[in-house]
Amino acid sequence: MDVRTTIGWNVRRLRVAKGLSQERLALESGIDRSYVGRVERGSENVTVATLEAFATVLEVHVSELFAPVDPESPRPGPLASGRKAKGG
Repeated sequence: MDVRTTIGWNVRRLRVAKGLSQERLALESGIDRSYVGRVERGSENVTVATLEAFATVLEVHVSELFAPVDPESPRPGPLASGRKAKGG
């Protein structure tokens, strides 16, 4: 797996685990939503500044975005559909 694919995989894994949509990650990191999608698909060469922005929103160290991926593991799934319940 190349580095771009590894970064994309980890961004998606961490984003989904945090319950963020691509749109929310993009908004909070100041990145275009379509760019987030391309990063997750491994088709973009991301800058250090972009990695730092993602890591800040995802509340992880930048090194987490480079974590090795088991090639046998399934691709991180999508978020559950529907809106989150409002807190009371």
